[in-house]
Amino acid sequence: MPKVDIFKTPNPDKQDLLKKLWSTKRRIWRTVAKNLSKRRKDHIVVNLGRINRLVKPNETIVVPGKVLATGNLDKKIILAAYAYSNDCEEKVKKVKGECISIQQLIERNPEGKNVKIIV
Repeated sequence: MPKVDIFKTPNPDKQDLLKKLWSTKRRIWRTVAKNLSKRRKDHIVVNLGRINRLVKPNETIVVPGKVLATGNLDKKIILAAYAYSNDCEEKVKKVKGECISIQQLIERNPEGKNVKIIV
């Protein structure tokens, strides 16, 4: 199987994020980098309703893609994603949760401890 260059993307900000994720040498961040570097038709899109079913209160979640506002959220969580819909951020803040970028999560938790990936 040929090696895939995970840093090959026309978006320079995304390329910098992928390099930072890969350079941590932590399995969780490398998994996030691999998921972020997928082809456009394979990009990850997750709804809040699905996140609500899969998480417990006060968990830290990372979505290597976009989070949409479909569904309800009734748990306080820290949610890190590459992109959010506008309504999604409002719904998370309404339950006293927090929406942050993946870059911010790496700075807060470089080891990746107690972080759950949802794809």
